[in-house]
Amino acid sequence: MNKGVLVVISGFSGSGKGTMMKELVSNYEGYALSISATTRKPREGEEDGREYFFKTEEEFKKMINEDAFLEHACYVGNYYGTPKAYVEKMLNEGKNVLLEIEIQGALNIKKQMPDAALIFILPPSAEELKRRLIGRGTESMDVIEARLNRAKEEAEGIENYDYVIVNDKLDESVAALDNLITGLKCGTFRNIDFINKIRDGVKRF
Repeated sequence: MNKGVLVVISGFSGSGKGTMMKELVSNYEGYALSISATTRKPREGEEDGREYFFKTEEEFKKMINEDAFLEHACYVGNYYGTPKAYVEKMLNEGKNVLLEIEIQGALNIKKQMPDAALIFILPPSAEELKRRLIGRGTESMDVIEARLNRAKEEAEGIENYDYVIVNDKLDESVAALDNLITGLKCGTFRNIDFINKIRDGVKRF
């Protein structure tokens, strides 16, 4: 059995990266979503080992000391981390493991696991990104502006990624993502002119 590929996926809020990952796992074989460990309490309906590995703060810090995480961070008073053991188990079973994470965490994982594939999901245009965020209808304009400002910062790190996928039509984008992951040895998609166009558009927000 061939070992799976660790795929680290990042993208602007509104790029559709989460939806793409869910579609990939639901409609294509051979994928597993990475499960994070956290010290926050389970919400109603959540199960240990499904949504998260729920840990006490003492257990989590013990795992930090044992170098048991690919990456970890403290967010709003709770710890979150990616356990090495679970990722390695899935990879050894031949699964391609999908991990959604922000840029700094992605680069930290790349240092530990150089064979990991870093993929950045882009919208077809900066204008479309803003339209999607507004179209959700779930956030105030202040929150949307904060997300767009965050996108400006994230745009500076795209060149560190191995691959780029443009999420225009969902079905086609998910198929392209699957083709990329299953054929990594065929080369790298890095359309620098397109990347710069999107990045420059986002910076104008």
